[in-house]
Amino acid sequence: MNLEDFYEYCLSKKGVTEHFPFDQDTLVFKVGGKMFALSSLKQWESGQPSVNLKCDPEVAVEWRLQFEAVEPGFHMNKKHWNTVAINTDVSDSFLKEMIDHSYGLVFSSLTKNIQKELLS
Repeated sequence: MNLEDFYEYCLSKKGVTEHFPFDQDTLVFKVGGKMFALSSLKQWESGQPSVNLKCDPEVAVEWRLQFEAVEPGFHMNKKHWNTVAINTDVSDSFLKEMIDHSYGLVFSSLTKNIQKELLS
């Protein structure tokens, strides 16, 4: 997966916005004001892209055992976040499923009013 595909896939989700809240390197995607994906632009440029994704704690452990490319979230709560090395043993299609999972967790944590607002 390249940066453009990653970027477009994340932004294709309902109500998603992009931000640089920490620095000019860390691209953050949010839904309803809450983060669901973070990625370093410098890592993309250096050919070693990765993304931090929110994850159900049980699923997070399962994916870490299943894939070498999935590790506890770098600089994140390691129980709820995974760091996924892109273009490794995780296929592009499964990476999209992981992004969907992260987005879904964050979206479902929003109030019903905010969810309704984002879907309309």
